[in-house]
Amino acid sequence: MEGTKQLRDWIRESSNIVFFGGAGVSTESGIPDFRSVDGLYNQQYDYPPETIISHSFYLRKPEEFYRFYKDRMIFTDAKPNRAHLALQKLEELGKLKAVITQNIDGLHQAAGSKEVLELHGSVHRNYCTRCNRFYSLQEIMEMKGVPRCACGGTVKPDVVLYEEGLDQHTINKAVQYIRHADMLIIGGTSLVVYPAAGLIDYYTGNKLVLINKSVTPVDGRADLVISGAIGEVLGSTVEGIKG
Repeated sequence: MEGTKQLRDWIRESSNIVFFGGAGVSTESGIPDFRSVDGLYNQQYDYPPETIISHSFYLRKPEEFYRFYKDRMIFTDAKPNRAHLALQKLEELGKLKAVITQNIDGLHQAAGSKEVLELHGSVHRNYCTRCNRFYSLQEIMEMKGVPRCACGGTVKPDVVLYEEGLDQHTINKAVQYIRHADMLIIGGTSLVVYPAAGLIDYYTGNKLVLINKSVTPVDGRADLVISGAIGEVLGSTVEGIKG
């Protein structure tokens, strides 16, 4: 695939790589991309997905929220794909310093990655809004209707809904990693969701790589653009790379 040799060469000579990824990283694991042709935004519901996964809708119609959330946003059978495994290998080799993800599926951790910054939270963390007691994903899935805590409070997933702000500590940490990176690889994201997409503005190096199936608003700023499935690109590129 065009560009993979350059990508491999840059990875070999880099020692402070940061990866920034979105929904496209998990599509090869069977998790739909929100904005693709087959994604959540193109399916029909009583309410638009953007409305259902908003903070105000969650408060107003928690039953509807949880019906959609459990049915369309949780994929308990999903397994890490070649992209997740390739990134874990790069971290193991000491080259990749952090994975910054917009995904909430926990697949980077499932693949073995240690330093994962989840900009939009995780389905694997759930807390009572009254007493803050922690609940696992399995516990949530076993509860019928709106999950309730033993104290009577509502249990909310630790995911960033529309109308909610991102965690400032996570944002600050992501900025520091990107600012000090000698190589920034961006993959599987349309780069249209802010403030997350604005993070790449902090990269000042000359190895900005974009791996995506479709064009993004920042293709013109990239030092290397590779069009293709990120699992295939990263998987084939990382194979054979030594520390």
